[in-house]
Amino acid sequence: MDFIEGLKAKAREGKARIVLPEGLEERTLKAADVILAEGFAEIILIGNPDDIKKSATTFDLRNIDKAKIVDPDNHEKLEAYTQFLYELRKNKGLTMEQAARLVRDPLYLGPLMIKNGDADGEVSGAENATGDVLRPAFQIVKTLPGISVVSGAFIMILKDKEFGDNGIMIFADCAVNPDPDALQLAEIAVSSAITAKSIAGIDPRVSLLSFSTKGSAKHALVDKVVEATEKAKAMRPDLMIDGELQADASIIEAIGKKKAPGSKIAGKANVLVFPDLQSGNICYKLVQRLAHAEAIGPILQGMAAPINDLSRGCSVSDIVNLVVITCNQALGLK
Repeated sequence: MDFIEGLKAKAREGKARIVLPEGLEERTLKAADVILAEGFAEIILIGNPDDIKKSATTFDLRNIDKAKIVDPDNHEKLEAYTQFLYELRKNKGLTMEQAARLVRDPLYLGPLMIKNGDADGEVSGAENATGDVLRPAFQIVKTLPGISVVSGAFIMILKDKEFGDNGIMIFADCAVNPDPDALQLAEIAVSSAITAKSIAGIDPRVSLLSFSTKGSAKHALVDKVVEATEKAKAMRPDLMIDGELQADASIIEAIGKKKAPGSKIAGKANVLVFPDLQSGNICYKLVQRLAHAEAIGPILQGMAAPINDLSRGCSVSDIVNLVVITCNQALGLK
């Protein structure tokens, strides 16, 4: 059983409710049809019911009738959501009239459903920009308690099984934060550990990376990683976290023992936390191409409920796979 099939099997145990705000978009509808046929999630489509049914007929989709369809202009919780959004954002200057308009926007309606307990997660972005997807998520769903920053992780599946857990590793942040400070880096480390456990199904051994190992170099950039490590350990003393460690000391046991004797992480890390976006993004792409690794993501982590953003160039299978991941995130947060 490959990695995604394993995630599907886990998802079937919980059947999370995943809302797809772009309910009239062709790839989204085709992905929903696959998901409903395979039965690993409950799907909520946002859009005009007649238009969705017409599209389902046009695309010869056989399972869309199993989805829940929510008409953004006419559903039973329209007034309740309007009042909720107004109360949530009135201190930011939102008027009742503005709230009434926004709740009819599928990108706002999806997070409102999640916040009110009517859905467990969201996948969107096939036809909307990342900022438009994430802005309502930040305003309504917000972040996990104790986490102020959202980050992007990749699950790296390596052909060489000696690294990580049988070739599975988590790289973060490779997608969101250009230059996190020490506290943000600590939060990214904690969020990445949660991702490792809830999605990859591995017990996290987190290494905060640097060009220095345990004081071998002195620089302000090293100091940031040292401080982030201390903060991460204080936030979650139950997790296995260490730093600052060089990449080779993190993943090669002989080097880890030599450079960081006594470390429980050195040489055994399966979660790599990069000091900035530049290094993280460069590294995951190099590993993906040079090592012919599979890179699954980015997976947004740190949200109070899983909301994931697609590339506008995504395929049907990309949407299916991201829904699988979102299901497992939702189950892991319960």
